[in-house]
Amino acid sequence: MRDVRKYEVFKRADGLVMDVYKLTASFPNSEIFGLTSQMRRAASSIPMNLAEGAARSGAKEFAQFINVAVGSCEEVRYQIHLATALGYVPAETARTLDAGYEDVKKMLAGLLARVTGRSSKL
Repeated sequence: MRDVRKYEVFKRADGLVMDVYKLTASFPNSEIFGLTSQMRRAASSIPMNLAEGAARSGAKEFAQFINVAVGSCEEVRYQIHLATALGYVPAETARTLDAGYEDVKKMLAGLLARVTGRSSKL
């Protein structure tokens, strides 16, 4: 069984979840069931899918969960863009978060390549 907590990509994604939770705490109350909720779910989906996938027995199953995590990563990146456009997030904060998620995406691609034995291009 894999211990996902030892994976650097899990640690990085987990840290970004904390950043998203802190950031969205300042969003308007009108977004509590909208963008706030969506961003938190998408951000937390990344380490959650890594954890669930790592608990599966086969590489093929683990790869499926890594792919879902990649999709969630891109979802958060769009939500950061949207929150910035709506004036909820300062541009510099958005750039920093986006760069963090781009790094996580690259790390996920590397993990996927190791799990499947294929190229790491996403």
